[in-house]
Amino acid sequence: MAATERITMTMRELDRFKVIQDVVDGKLQPWRAADRLELTTRQIRRLAARFREHGPAGLVSGHRTKPGNRRLDGDLAARALAIIRDRYADFGPTLACEKLWECHGIRLAKETVRRLMTEAGFWVPRRQRPPKVYQPRARRACLGELIQIDGSDHRWFEDRAPACTLLVYVDDATSRLMMLHFTASESTFSYFEATRAYIERHGKPVAFYSDKASVFRKTAASGTGDSVTHSGRAMYELNIDTFCANSSPAKGRVERAHLTLQDRLVKELRLRGINTLEAANAYAPSFIAAYNARFAKPPKSEFDAHRPLRDDEKFAERHAGEPEADPPLHRGVGITLTGRVEIRTEARLPTKAIGRR
Repeated sequence: MAATERITMTMRELDRFKVIQDVVDGKLQPWRAADRLELTTRQIRRLAARFREHGPAGLVSGHRTKPGNRRLDGDLAARALAIIRDRYADFGPTLACEKLWECHGIRLAKETVRRLMTEAGFWVPRRQRPPKVYQPRARRACLGELIQIDGSDHRWFEDRAPACTLLVYVDDATSRLMMLHFTASESTFSYFEATRAYIERHGKPVAFYSDKASVFRKTAASGTGDSVTHSGRAMYELNIDTFCANSSPAKGRVERAHLTLQDRLVKELRLRGINTLEAANAYAPSFIAAYNARFAKPPKSEFDAHRPLRDDEKFAERHAGEPEADPPLHRGVGITLTGRVEIRTEARLPTKAIGRR
């Protein structure tokens, strides 16, 4: 008994088989078969000839079980995956795709790199991650209308240098990075230094939006009833409004910028061998330009809300070098920056205040 040959067909090929069989048996005219299959009469005659010669197997696509003409070369895929494994294992697919072309001359599609990294276990597709819920907030209309500021304490230089803080200034209307400043810690002096550079470069914004860190807001009023910090006083004199967010998600644009910077900026610093604050601050403007070209959004209004610094406003001289002083013990008692206790003669010190500290 002869062995039966098994032929695998798609539903489209099966429909074509029934129509061509009727044409071969003389039950259907070729022009009617062409209308039914949406083919030309000449193609129907070719299919009928293949059916008479090879049987039903002649109607199956000849490309089946053969590699595609546009398939990815195996050696190229292995080379790209080896480079990703050695240097870009913690990169995202988009950034890894960019670095493969910029540094190694390997041009692959972003989705091809994503597939290679997913199959190798370097990337988890977003559909397989737990969903995140965000409460949207409308952007401001103009550039410079609201600047979100925050510091990110992170190992920006990985194991090449100690951890430090990056002060980040993000425009609310466009998500543009306006200023990046590497510093040892998040302090009043560091914010004065970064804000001075910001104003010199862009001008005065309408408002700054920050968290409730002690740099921006005192938790309790002092003995004199003064609850304004040096930073708040400086911004008031420059006619810049300041707002403090009640939670981190409230200033979500700068918080999300932290996540992107902790991914991309850390790797850019690694690739360039940067491991000092000075070198990182020198590289920051070029990184800001590349970041904004890729991620910035167009504002609703083309108006720039930044204002120039007036001649009578000397922020650099009056505030940039002021450290935060200790709060006074009493209206008539204060501690200087050198630690000396001073008693002011114009105020009377009640006896109950003596010996409290």
